[in-house]
Amino acid sequence: MEAVPRHHFLPERIWLDDGEGGYAPCDRPADAERWYAAAYADAPVVTQVNDGAEPEEGDVWASSSASAPSIVVRMLEDLDVHQGAHVLEIGTGTGWNAGLLAHRLGEANVTTLEIDGAVTAKARTALHNAGLYPEVVCTDGERGWPPRAAYDRIICTCSVRRVPPAWVKQSQPGGVIVTAWDNPWITYGLLRLEVNAGVGEGRFSPHSAFMLMRNQRADLRIYRDVVRDEHQPDESKTDLAPWEVTGQGIDAQFAIGVRLRDVWYTRQQNPDVDGVMTRLWVATTDASSWAAVDYDGEHDDQFTVWQHGPRRLWDEVEAANRWWRENDRPGPDRFGLTLTADGQGTWLDNPGNHTSP
Repeated sequence: MEAVPRHHFLPERIWLDDGEGGYAPCDRPADAERWYAAAYADAPVVTQVNDGAEPEEGDVWASSSASAPSIVVRMLEDLDVHQGAHVLEIGTGTGWNAGLLAHRLGEANVTTLEIDGAVTAKARTALHNAGLYPEVVCTDGERGWPPRAAYDRIICTCSVRRVPPAWVKQSQPGGVIVTAWDNPWITYGLLRLEVNAGVGEGRFSPHSAFMLMRNQRADLRIYRDVVRDEHQPDESKTDLAPWEVTGQGIDAQFAIGVRLRDVWYTRQQNPDVDGVMTRLWVATTDASSWAAVDYDGEHDDQFTVWQHGPRRLWDEVEAANRWWRENDRPGPDRFGLTLTADGQGTWLDNPGNHTSP
């Protein structure tokens, strides 16, 4: 990393935590000390917001970032590159990761793909300024890059919900794919697949969160997009606390996300409902079903549940949480994934123990 300094790949303006759940700009010319501190902290740095569009006041969301150095190291260790290996990277971002690979393997052995044209141009410039010339292509990484296939190693630095079959097809026998992984319930985990006979198979590891691949963004993350005035939900009670399946319970959240692959949640503080301090909204990605769980701020042994649609979503969440407990509360590293031409499936402990409900 000393040979390829991280700060050479960061833009003049980065975006830092504003202390209120959002981001505020930090410009190197105006605040060099803070900028360099962020550049060399072991933490991700947001390098683009709102897909490059000028943000409106109060509407700032991260769309590209430089991963924390420790995560970069972990992914490269999982990738297990050897001298002369032919590597494809999806998600060029700042270009730093591609620079590290090019320095280690030789630039002729590294191809990196980025879907955003402006990000691609900046990364290419940063790489050239560092004296590194890997192949940098502006394209949709989900399709891989057939002109330079097959690859010994494929690394994806944005998270995916579906591992593209093209990556397996473009891998050498015995090749390795390392990618960040995501589901609508939780963005967490790395996945390492080994490819043989056209099948990719491997395990998850519990590390960090990444930006979702742009063409896999599909969720309605606002409850108002799902709930309608004419809906008449069923009312019931539950003793499962909302924070048991959200909050800091990473292991439970990961298991629920694996079991309920099309379900997301969001919290609403002070929903302007008598006797309700917080409300947890749960919905399907196709907006056909939803549930809400109310906490009154006083009682933590029973909660009011509202459910609407063809699926009883909170019942499904309870069942997924129960399944997790009955299987000795597994963490992400006990789960794995198999990818074939017919699709992908997750499993617990071994490929024969499927996790589908």
